[in-house]
Amino acid sequence: MAQPRTLGVEEEFLLIGARDGELRPVGDPVAHAADTRSDGQFEHELKREQAELGTTPHTDLGELHAELRRRRVELARSADEHGVRLLAVGVAPTDDGATTTREDRYETMSDIFGETARGALSCGMHVHVSVESRAEGVALLNGVRPWLPLVLALSANSPFRGGRDTSYESYRAMLWQRWPTAGATGPFADVADYERIVAALIESGAALDEGMLYFDARLSAKYPTLEFRVADVCVHTGDAVALAGLCRAVVEGCARGVLPPVPPDAGRAERLRAANWRAARHGVTDQLVDPRTGGLVDAWALVDGLFDALQPVLGDAAEVFDGVATIRTRGTGSRLQRDTFARTGDLDAVVDTLAAATLA
Repeated sequence: MAQPRTLGVEEEFLLIGARDGELRPVGDPVAHAADTRSDGQFEHELKREQAELGTTPHTDLGELHAELRRRRVELARSADEHGVRLLAVGVAPTDDGATTTREDRYETMSDIFGETARGALSCGMHVHVSVESRAEGVALLNGVRPWLPLVLALSANSPFRGGRDTSYESYRAMLWQRWPTAGATGPFADVADYERIVAALIESGAALDEGMLYFDARLSAKYPTLEFRVADVCVHTGDAVALAGLCRAVVEGCARGVLPPVPPDAGRAERLRAANWRAARHGVTDQLVDPRTGGLVDAWALVDGLFDALQPVLGDAAEVFDGVATIRTRGTGSRLQRDTFARTGDLDAVVDTLAAATLA
């Protein structure tokens, strides 16, 4: 592509009581009110205690950052009018009870998938990177898969659930694996192969439709994009923008052949699941699986090696590099939560800190 690939972001949020850490089932009216007043994209989610926003496509990360910040403020204003706070967090640190949104599709999901659907309260960030065709999308999907665990590690923002420390940096990733179509995939031979797999999963009942293909990355069912679905929602807007830019750079690096070479078996789903587990367990606090060797390496050494390879295609290099450098210095959302709890011993203080940081 002569021009930079466009990218857009979707973010899911929890809705928490204005004066406590309890979830509130007001996602539908909160999203509707925000959508009515804005030219943005706001929607309810599977659970009534959630709301989602989406940005328009951008080539410039500064413009993406400005829109994402504006959409968070718009959604938070609507939340405030309904007596709740907007919380950018992968899972609820305190109260983990949730109710299903009253919509035929969601109720059917609950009937078919039982407790997997009933307990599916989690918030992710989805990054859409434009592709020229579905054929290009499949080829790029094959190439980016070994690097998806690193995106998860950098986004980790869900250490607490229901009043307990899970010992994970991203427990959302573990909860998400309960869906039968979630997680890592093997390589696809071509578009026809991808579509055969999609059809087989739907025919088996593991998905109602293409929208329920919960792969860590997939061809979008709605847009001409490659959709990264592996990340926790980031508490800081700048982190979200930096990781979106990194996702685009990984796509472009794959397209131009500058990604570091990986061994032939690095794309096996078994190895990717193991790498994903390690990223969810440790985030960037320990070693991660290195796609280049299959062995373990310090997380930040892996980040540095990837950045070195991506320099020719990094695009808005300063925004991506500075954003990831900030994560390195300040830590992920999981570190923010654990540091707050270590200082206060109070999960309500964690909720307060997250609510403030969501709009910082």
